[in-house]
Amino acid sequence: MTDAILVLNAGSSSIKFAAFPAEGSDEALLSGGVERIGAQAQLSISTGERAGVAAPDHPSALTLVADRVAEHLHGGHIHAVCHRIVHGGAQFSTPIPLDDAALTALDDLIPLAPLHLPHGLQGVRAAQALYPDAAQIACFDTAFHSAKPWLHDSFALPQSYYDEGIRRYGFHGLSCESILRTLRAEGYPVDTRRIAIAHLGNGCSVTAVKHGVGHASSMGFSTLDGLVMGTRCGYLDPGVILYWLNQGKTAAEIEDILYHRSGLLGVSGLSNDMRDLTASTDPSAQRAVEVFVSRVVEEVCRLAGTMGGLDAVVFCGGIGENARDIRERITAGLGFLPGPSGAGPEILVRETREEHEIMLEARAVMSAASGP
Repeated sequence: MTDAILVLNAGSSSIKFAAFPAEGSDEALLSGGVERIGAQAQLSISTGERAGVAAPDHPSALTLVADRVAEHLHGGHIHAVCHRIVHGGAQFSTPIPLDDAALTALDDLIPLAPLHLPHGLQGVRAAQALYPDAAQIACFDTAFHSAKPWLHDSFALPQSYYDEGIRRYGFHGLSCESILRTLRAEGYPVDTRRIAIAHLGNGCSVTAVKHGVGHASSMGFSTLDGLVMGTRCGYLDPGVILYWLNQGKTAAEIEDILYHRSGLLGVSGLSNDMRDLTASTDPSAQRAVEVFVSRVVEEVCRLAGTMGGLDAVVFCGGIGENARDIRERITAGLGFLPGPSGAGPEILVRETREEHEIMLEARAVMSAASGP
C-alpha cells in the first residue's frame, strides 16, 4: 500500500492528474488524464493504458481516474487532493485549504473566468465526494502574478473599476513557478536576470520575470489577451467588440468567436494544432504560423521594455518545448536585442511541470497546517 497526494488539473474538456507519494520522493507514482470529456472521451495512463471511455462529464471522468489510482496504490490512502484553480481573483495569492467559505468565495469569482473556473470547482466538489477524508487544497494560476507592480496590474480606467477587480491578473503562473524552480535547481542566476517565460501551447502567454519576481504578463483580465493561441485571438482592439454588438451579435456569440473560433484555427481555417499547420503547404496555414511567430516576438519585446532589457527567454509548453522551427523563427526575430553577451538574449528550453509544482506547494500547505 502507498499513501499519496493526488493532483488534479481540470480543463474545459479534460482532467489531467498525477499521484505523488504523500512524503519523500518527488516523482509521480502514476499520471495521465481523460481528454475530450463528452461523447468521445479518451483515457490515457502512464502505465501505457489508452482507451475510449464513457465520461459524459467531469465527475464521471474523475471517477475513472480515482479507480485507476486506487488500483495502482493497492488500497493506499489519499491524504490530500490538490487542485489547479485558474483564477484566484485579488484575494487568493497563495495556496489554501479549501473549506466551504473558500468555495463560496471562489464561486463568486466565476464571472472573472466563466469558461475555466466552473470546471475547476466542479472537480473540487467531485473530489470531495470521492475522498471525503482527504484535505482539499487549491493552487492558483494567478497567484504568481500578484506581486507585480501596480503599473503592470492596471488598465487606464477609473480607479473604481480596478477596485472592483478589473485588472491585469496574468495566468500560467504555476508553469512560471515550475520553470523558475527548475532554473534555480540548476544554479541559474534567476535573481539577477530579466527573463521572459514563453509558455506556448494551445493556450499561450509570455511572462516577464525580473530578478525572480513576476513583473508583467501578456495575459490580462482574461485568458484571451496577448498572443495568438490555438483558438483564441489574443490582443484585439476592443472597438471590434463594440462593432459586433452594434451589428446585433450577442455576448454569447462573441464569446464563442473569441474563445473557440479564432487564433490559429481562425486564421488558417484548418487546425488549431501547430503540428498540422507547419506540415501543411496551404498558404492559410503558413499565414497562421507567421502571425503566431510575429505576435510572440512583439510581446517579448514589449515585456523587455517593462524590465529595461532582456537577458533570457525560456520556452516551455507543447509548442515551446517541441516545435524547434517555431522557436528558431521567434529567436531570429529577437536577435536585434543586445542580451547579456551582445548577441541577443540567452535562449533556454525547459519542461514545465505544473502537476509537480502543485504537489510541492500543497505539501508546504499541509506541513504548515500540521505545525512544528
